[in-house]
Amino acid sequence: MGMWIGRNRKARVTYGFDEIALVPGEITINPNEVNTSFEIPRPHGGEPLKLKIPIIASAMDGVTNVRFCIEMAKLGGLGVVNLEGVQTRYDDPEEALAQIVKADKGTVTEQIQKLYTQPIKEELIAKRVQELRKGGGIVAVSSIPQKAERYAAIAQEAGADLFVVQSTVSTVRHISSEYKTLDLAAFTKASKIPIIIGNAVTYGVVLELMENGVSGVLIGVGPGAACTSRGVLGLGVPQVTATVDCAAARDAYFKKTGRYIPIITDGGMSRGGDVCKALACGSDAVMVGSAFARAEEAPGRGHHWGMATPHANLPRGTRIHVGVTGTLKQILFGPATVDDGSQNLVGAIMTCMGNVGASTIREFQETEIIIAPSIKSEGKLFQTVQGVGMGTR
Repeated sequence: MGMWIGRNRKARVTYGFDEIALVPGEITINPNEVNTSFEIPRPHGGEPLKLKIPIIASAMDGVTNVRFCIEMAKLGGLGVVNLEGVQTRYDDPEEALAQIVKADKGTVTEQIQKLYTQPIKEELIAKRVQELRKGGGIVAVSSIPQKAERYAAIAQEAGADLFVVQSTVSTVRHISSEYKTLDLAAFTKASKIPIIIGNAVTYGVVLELMENGVSGVLIGVGPGAACTSRGVLGLGVPQVTATVDCAAARDAYFKKTGRYIPIITDGGMSRGGDVCKALACGSDAVMVGSAFARAEEAPGRGHHWGMATPHANLPRGTRIHVGVTGTLKQILFGPATVDDGSQNLVGAIMTCMGNVGASTIREFQETEIIIAPSIKSEGKLFQTVQGVGMGTR
């Protein structure tokens, strides 16, 4: 497997969304009759958490806050609030958000770093969870592994339904002499609510994470629109290959244990076609940031920045301007008023499922996939030259 890149060294060929296409099925289904639901299992049995659509909004300060997540829940999806962001550092985070949005390009990273030095107020963790609880729907919040035990306990006590542990790269066997590492097996066993962990991109790591009791795994290192990890660290695996490899780990774990743990492709998808490809490659749901940063309800006011952007010594994200193009409902369900595929994401999923003959997400995962690097450019000269439709970036 792989090819020679030099003497005594091989490398695998890997693929991203722009290099593949999905093949239409031998039968087709009315898109209105497909089932796009998604489930997250509870750690100790019982009814799973259920979503009508397989889409999660990223735990990024430019994307989610209490208001956004409540609206997302009403529409059948899920939003995650970052417990280490401005929402828990400031009683009124709007001022901090405004400073980030207004900062000029040359000083914005330094400004973000400064704003995130304000200590986290643990009382605000409980307050944000309670605000989400009052709004209805599934309450989901996140933190990095080093703070997970403490913040998860507070969030769970306040009424959270789901806790996400997220870092640039997550493994079960993390070594550090400077701080206490998270005992994932003990953490998931003690938790009464599902734990989703990320991020990972390889078969072995995902299998080991599942063996330690998680209820879901986020897939992706560095593909996010505001993330610079791939440039700063040279680290990552293109999302198609990462998703396929990690789906194989999920299936192997299911065959061995009978417990189905979903994988969630996280990042690199700004259009409906990308989301469809992620699901067809084996993902059970997707986590999206930049597409939702364009919503009127998003706190970033058309701006978006990565979770690692505030890092004091080695920022791995940047602020990007994505603009405001419509409401959250438009982005999820249309009607689309733009021609680039960034609105009506659910409509795209349903239509694609119908065209490949898949009535459920599990069936969608069996879609025939072809390597097709010309899929976006073939016959699209005028769109490319004029910067419209599939010619937009």
